[in-house]
Amino acid sequence: MGRRTVLLIAAVLIAAVGTALIFAYVSSVNDRALADQSPKKVLVVTRDIAAGTSAVDAEKAGSFELKELASASIPEGSLSDLTPVRDKVALAPIFVGEQVLAAKFGTIAASSGLSLTAGKLAVSIQLADPARVAGFVQPGSEVAIFVTLTGAQPGVPAAQDVTRVLLPRAQVIAVGPTTITQTATTSTGKADAGTNVEALPRAILTLALLQADAQRLIYASQKGQLYFGLLNKDSKVDRGQPVTAANLFG
Repeated sequence: MGRRTVLLIAAVLIAAVGTALIFAYVSSVNDRALADQSPKKVLVVTRDIAAGTSAVDAEKAGSFELKELASASIPEGSLSDLTPVRDKVALAPIFVGEQVLAAKFGTIAASSGLSLTAGKLAVSIQLADPARVAGFVQPGSEVAIFVTLTGAQPGVPAAQDVTRVLLPRAQVIAVGPTTITQTATTSTGKADAGTNVEALPRAILTLALLQADAQRLIYASQKGQLYFGLLNKDSKVDRGQPVTAANLFG
């Protein structure tokens, strides 16, 4: 065997060892990074699940996969096994990549309509992305609802815009598909000003409310602008004092 052949074999072996060491180092870095984020295992959807499909049938079809994710990326209600929803069905379509949430499953009767607590009714409103927390609001989410009204308002000494809490806590029971609304805006207030067409993603959100709160929401949606705030179980919101230009900075 010639000297060149020996050197070539040695170079190949060194390259292979180097590649293996780099791969091992990168893997260890990824493992350490994931460990620092307190990873947990949760079920993730691997095949689209149609509304009305039972959790058991979806499991048989191979629609779930157990993945280890950072705790910060796991929403409340995510499941690591199907035990809590094994006898339930999907209330709405669930798509590939979504984490499996208990709130997305219910009884067969509820899947054909909406799951409502006794004494409540369903009310739907349409909101743009920022007003619905950029799409993070999902069925089962709880939200605080804010409203901004223009003009004279009760409790406000002068005619001015006011923002205040309308409903401190309300449950979202359905989220419709996102649609694109074309809105024309003028560049100036002049009659001959040019117009710009702005594409605004919007979605319909349905909430379960008592009658009095439903009336408040409908009135506010017709007379003002609504804004949602996403809550967790520890969030604390009260109606408090209205915010106006006079007290905006305290």
